[in-house]
Amino acid sequence: MEFSEVVRRRRMVRNYADDQVTEDQITRIMASASKAPSAGFSQGQSFVVVTDPALRTKVAEICGEPGYVAMGFDPWVSKAPVLIICCTSERLYRERYSEPDKLRDDGSMIEWPVPYWFVDAGCSMMLLLLAAVDDGLAAGFLGTNRGGYEQLSRLLSIPDDVIPIGIVTIGHGAPDRKSGSLKRGWRPNDDVVHRNGW
Repeated sequence: MEFSEVVRRRRMVRNYADDQVTEDQITRIMASASKAPSAGFSQGQSFVVVTDPALRTKVAEICGEPGYVAMGFDPWVSKAPVLIICCTSERLYRERYSEPDKLRDDGSMIEWPVPYWFVDAGCSMMLLLLAAVDDGLAAGFLGTNRGGYEQLSRLLSIPDDVIPIGIVTIGHGAPDRKSGSLKRGWRPNDDVVHRNGW
């Protein structure tokens, strides 16, 4: 599939058919996600792939799926055959930038103008979403609250220095109730693209 077609087809899918995702598909998708850029090639992004149905149900409960279903939506998280919890590690970035080739001339570490560990995790997440579409699958993204992320970390034995930032659901898309937010439509390019200044 051409890249432009992958981008055009990408949307946040919130319902999945019962068809399974193969191990080969998971392997290909994860190989793509692991190629995301990272500041200083710190490679602080990591992923927890959840396919076990009982674990998927627990993740869904942590993310508030019962309340979501009560509002008239389809079960989303528990029904997706693959959940990928995207994570990042600030520690790995700070360690990388304390190495000799990244220190300032005076031996001090750089100041982080923005937390690039989150920027790079977002790049990995977008690659996950696009790789799923490229493999003929559908994907969606959801987050939870701080307490939910803490519960996810405990449930999945995520190390203390690794921060889960969200969940990508992957499967074969089924008809779903579209988000009301889509009524807003895409902002025109002239509103979001500024050339040679704002």
